[in-house]
Amino acid sequence: MSNFVTHYTMLDSLITSKTRLKLLLKFFMNSNTSSYLRSLAGEFNESTNAVRVELNKLSEAGILCMYPEGNTVMYQANQNHPLFGDISNIVKKYIGIDQIVDQVLAKLGDLKLAFITGDYAEGKDTGIIDLVLVGKINKMYVIRLIEKAEEIIHRKIRFIILNDAEYNQHFKNIASQKVLILFK
Repeated sequence: MSNFVTHYTMLDSLITSKTRLKLLLKFFMNSNTSSYLRSLAGEFNESTNAVRVELNKLSEAGILCMYPEGNTVMYQANQNHPLFGDISNIVKKYIGIDQIVDQVLAKLGDLKLAFITGDYAEGKDTGIIDLVLVGKINKMYVIRLIEKAEEIIHRKIRFIILNDAEYNQHFKNIASQKVLILFK
């Protein structure tokens, strides 16, 4: 049994509420992500009441922080919670990002920067991971590694390789997006 299947089964058996699992994925994939009740209900296609119940439980436990933004109450992962690092690691194992880092990024040669953009950087598990690699990297080697990683994590990985000049040219576009830094 692969690590992904083990982590997937473990997390689903520990957290039986699908809404709570979605909230943990949302807020702990990228701890800078924040959102509000109605937005989360729409994103998860759940009732506001179901989402509210889970937000309240996670907030009461101190796992999520609440703060006002105008007339809206925003929620975000509590980075000061003693279990913050552990929850983040569990979520990353569940998604398989730890596998990507270990199998795709660690042995690429002259890798200067690697990060995830798109839905995953915003805390949404859509099944497609957008990966940006910066440096002098063997594209054929990356393709082989990504194919292996996709089998392990059961998600598709789209990637782009940029050299330093290309990264510097496109940095303004990248800097305006939410990103999840994997290697720097």
